[in-house]
Amino acid sequence: MKQLLILLAFALTFTSCADKNKNASLPPISEVYDSFYEGSLALNPLFGNFYGINRYLDTLPNNLTDEFRAKEVAHYQAHLDKIQQYDRTKLNESDQHNYDVMVWYAKNKLAANHDFVKYLPIDQLNSVNLYIAQLASGSSVQPFVTVQDYNNWTKRLKDYTAWLDTALVNMKEGIALGYVHPKSIVMKIIPQFEAMASGTVEDHLFYSPVKNMPEGFTEAEKKEIGTIYRKAVKEDIIPRYQKLAEFFKTDYLKAARSTSGIGPLPASKAHYQNQIEYMTSTSLSADSIFNLGKSEVARIRTEMEMVKKQVGFKGSLLEFFNHVRTNKDLMPYTDPQQVLSNFDSIQKRMAPQLEKLFDKKPKTPFIVKRTEAFREKSASAEYNPGNPDGSRPGVFYVPIPDATSYNVFSDEALFLHEAIPGHHYQIMLTAENESIPAFRKFTGSGAYIEGWGLYAESLGKELGLYDDPYQYFGMLSAEMHRAIRLVVDTGIHSKGWTREEAIAYSLENEAESEASVIAEIERYMVMPAQALSYKIGQLTILNLRKEAEKALGNEFDIKAFHNIILDAGDMPLAVLEQRVRTWIKEGGK
Repeated sequence: MKQLLILLAFALTFTSCADKNKNASLPPISEVYDSFYEGSLALNPLFGNFYGINRYLDTLPNNLTDEFRAKEVAHYQAHLDKIQQYDRTKLNESDQHNYDVMVWYAKNKLAANHDFVKYLPIDQLNSVNLYIAQLASGSSVQPFVTVQDYNNWTKRLKDYTAWLDTALVNMKEGIALGYVHPKSIVMKIIPQFEAMASGTVEDHLFYSPVKNMPEGFTEAEKKEIGTIYRKAVKEDIIPRYQKLAEFFKTDYLKAARSTSGIGPLPASKAHYQNQIEYMTSTSLSADSIFNLGKSEVARIRTEMEMVKKQVGFKGSLLEFFNHVRTNKDLMPYTDPQQVLSNFDSIQKRMAPQLEKLFDKKPKTPFIVKRTEAFREKSASAEYNPGNPDGSRPGVFYVPIPDATSYNVFSDEALFLHEAIPGHHYQIMLTAENESIPAFRKFTGSGAYIEGWGLYAESLGKELGLYDDPYQYFGMLSAEMHRAIRLVVDTGIHSKGWTREEAIAYSLENEAESEASVIAEIERYMVMPAQALSYKIGQLTILNLRKEAEKALGNEFDIKAFHNIILDAGDMPLAVLEQRVRTWIKEGGK
C-alpha cells in the first residue's frame, strides 16, 4: 500500500509538472496566430485589399457555396482546437488577450448560420457586388499600377462572375425556402443593377481602369489590356447584370416580403442572437437592449430640450427637429467641394487640442473624399483604412447626392467619429502596431470599433468644438441616433415592428431627414444587430473612464487612459473591461 501511495504521489507530481510546463511542450503560440491569419486571409482576400496585402489580388473565393462554408468551419475549428491546447493562465498578459479574442471570434463564426449568407447574398448596402464595383472603379484599394495588377483584376473578375452566377441560383432557391428580402429593399437593389446593365462598354464603371492606365505602359500593353477588359465588360459583366436586374424586377420582386425584420425567416431567432453576440461582444438579450435603448432615448431627449431652450426656440422638441432639418442656414453649400472643405476646416480647428488628450497618433496620412456616385444614394459616411506603409491614406468617405440640401448640423460629431480621433486613430494605430498579431485584423468587434467612434464624438468640447449650440445638438442627435438603433433594430428583428413603425419612431426622436431615416432603417433591415454595436460599446468605454477617474483621482491621466483603450487593438468588451481594470489596479501606469 505504501509503495502504491508513493507511485500515486509521483504520478500526481509528474502530472502537475506536465501541466505547469504544458505550454513549453507546444510550439510558440505565435505560430497559431500566423496560421490563423494566413488561413483567414485566403478565405477573405478582399479584406487584404484594405490593408495593402498583395498576395491574393487575383482571387475571390465564392463564399456562397457549401464547399466554402466547409472550409470556413474547418479553419475556425482547427484553430480553436489549437489555441485551447495552451494553458491560458501561463500566458503573458498580451497573449491572454490574443487567446481570448481568437476563442471568442472562432466560436462565434462556428455558430453563425451560413444560410443567411447563402440565400441572401445581395442587398442594397453591404454585399460583395458593391465592394467589387468600388474596386472596379480603379480609384479604390485594388491597385492598377503595373501590368500584373491589370492581369490580377481580370482573374478576380472571372471569380466574381462565378459569384454572380451562384448568387442568382441561390436566390432562386432562397425564394422556395423562405429566404427573401422585403419589397422596399428589392426596390433599392433594382436600380443598382440596372445602372451596371446598360450603356456602352467604354462608359461602363468596370472599364474605368483602362481609361487611366499609367503612362509607363507600352502601346502594345495598353492595346492588349484594352482588348481584354472590353471583352470582359461586354461578354461577362454587362450580360450578368442584365440577367440579375431582370430577375430582381420580376421573380424576386414578386416573391419579396411585406414584413421588415428577419423574424419570419427560418431559424431567425438563433441567428439574431448570434449576430447580437458578435456585434456587441456581449450576451445581452434583444429585450434588455430594447429597454436600454428606451432609457437612453429618454435621457438624451432631456438634454435636447436644454439646447432648444438655449437657442430660444419656442415650439415642441418635435417641431425643433423639423426646424433643424429644414433650416436653410444649416444648408449653406452649392457644391460638393464646399462640404469636403468644411471637414478640412474642422480638422484644422481641433488639431491643436489633440495633444491634450492623445500622445500617440497614426503615421498613416488621412484625406476626405466624396463617396462614389454609383453608391452614394444608399451610402452612409464611412472610413476606409489606409496602408500602414503610407502608400495609401485613410479615407473618410462623405456621400453628397445633393450639396444644396446637405445639412451641416452634425458635421463636427461626424468627423470626430469617422475620422479623427475616431476610426482613423483607432484602426491605423492598430494596423501600425507591430506587437499586435496580424490575425487580430480579422477579428474586429463591432462594439469596440463603433463604440470608440461614438465615444470620440463625446470629446468634442475637450477638442475645442461644439461652440455652436447647433453643432452640440448635432452631437446629441448622433448619440440619439445610436440610442434609437437599440430600439428599432431589436424592434424590427425580435418584436415584429414594421419598417414604417421604425421610421416613425426615429422621426419622433431625432432631427435626421426622412430620406436619411429611411436609408438607415433599411440598413438595419439587411444588417441585423450591426447597429447595436455603437451604443453598447460607447457606454462601456464611458463607464470605464468614469470608473478610472473615480479610482485614480488626481492620478488619472486621460492620455494614458486612451492608450490603454487603443494600444492593444480591438477586442471583445469583456476583454477590454478586464484590461482597463487591471490598469486601474496598477495605478493607471
